[in-house]
Amino acid sequence: MAESTQFNFARMRLILWIIVIIVGVVVSVVYMTRPPAPRIGHPFTLSSTQGGTFTDADLKGTPTLMYFGYTFCPDVCPTTLAALTGWRTQLGLGPDQLRIVMVTVDPERDTLDSLRTYLTGFGSPIIGLRGTDSETEQAKKVFGVYSEKVNDAGASDYLVNHTASVFVMDRDGNFASTIDYNEPADTAKGKIERVVSGS
Repeated sequence: MAESTQFNFARMRLILWIIVIIVGVVVSVVYMTRPPAPRIGHPFTLSSTQGGTFTDADLKGTPTLMYFGYTFCPDVCPTTLAALTGWRTQLGLGPDQLRIVMVTVDPERDTLDSLRTYLTGFGSPIIGLRGTDSETEQAKKVFGVYSEKVNDAGASDYLVNHTASVFVMDRDGNFASTIDYNEPADTAKGKIERVVSGS
């Protein structure tokens, strides 16, 4: 009986250790795959579809939803931008109360003209930003964004894998939160309402 009890205790301890290890691995994976908070204060300069340049200083003044994508994106980018403009409309907000900004991670193909044309298709003003390769890399670095060209065997041209999160910036130009791809609409709109209200 004592041996059986010891065996069960040892087995239970082993199971608990396995659970601890699994939880540790899951937490590590979640932590490593979440985009880091933007390094606000680090400068970046990009050309704007509205004319002139857009810099880190321009983040101040109006709450902003900052998204990195590209016009050739087949699904994630148009889905995300449609959701953002839809939420802004549903919340009764105008572009002067909540900016939506898209930075292209594909400056090789996305010109300012093509960006402007693409973004007008969402029926609500979106600011498009484009930089040189080095300017784009600097902006990505500030926001902790990842992107990489990939060749799909079934595609006629390359695709770009990239961070799909939206960066929610407050009116002081500070990072407030992220909206993850496929995040529930109510949760996302709650984050937007908080940053617009300043709470």
